[in-house]
Amino acid sequence: MKNRSFLSKLGDFAMGKGFYIVLFLCVATIGISGYYLLQTVIGGVRSTATVGGDASVTIPDQSVTVPSVTVPEKTEPAPTVPSVPKTQTTVQSQPDDPEPVKDTAPEPDTSQTLSKVFTWPVKGAILREYSVETLSYDPTLEDWRTHGGLDIAADQGVQVLSISAGTVEQIYRDGLMGTTVVVDHGGGLRSWYSNLDEETAVQPGDSVEIGGVLGTVGSTAIAEVGIGSHIHLETDLNGRPVDPRDYLE
Repeated sequence: MKNRSFLSKLGDFAMGKGFYIVLFLCVATIGISGYYLLQTVIGGVRSTATVGGDASVTIPDQSVTVPSVTVPEKTEPAPTVPSVPKTQTTVQSQPDDPEPVKDTAPEPDTSQTLSKVFTWPVKGAILREYSVETLSYDPTLEDWRTHGGLDIAADQGVQVLSISAGTVEQIYRDGLMGTTVVVDHGGGLRSWYSNLDEETAVQPGDSVEIGGVLGTVGSTAIAEVGIGSHIHLETDLNGRPVDPRDYLE
């Protein structure tokens, strides 16, 4: 009975004034704990304050020495310039009154000078003209081809004359153009007479004057039998064919 009364009293106290006491103690406990916690935090901050002194850190030298490599440069070989020998110029002094020097040059050989006087080998019509740059009709072969001379109409047996003075160079029988006489007139000019009779009036090496008789008109040129009786005349200068009319006219 006594115990119950005590507990009842204690409960009444707890519900009354005891509640506030307990609340005060809790608040006080929280405040004291917070104070000590705050002091602990402040103390830690103070302990981490900046300490005086040089804060630089020296890093040990870890550099590695790399050996240098010399790369040879490409060099172009210098062009070789041929040496030019030095020539010494000798200046010759001339006398004040030099004596005249004789001209020792040989006289020109007039025998090789081209004659300027020409004549026709026969008198007759032109049956076929000189044509080496264009084609002309060939009545014998009945086609178109070049023609390196003049075909001059003349009856068989008519005398054939040298167009200018000169030397008989050769006489031969050509398979197509028949009996042919070649005369050298000097200066690189030669004349050719074809379709002559087999018997000629001259021999190789003979000298002939302008109008000198070489032979007679024949019928030995089988390549030109289609145009009637005639003499075939060619001229060349320094080995190149030229038109006989350039000299005869």
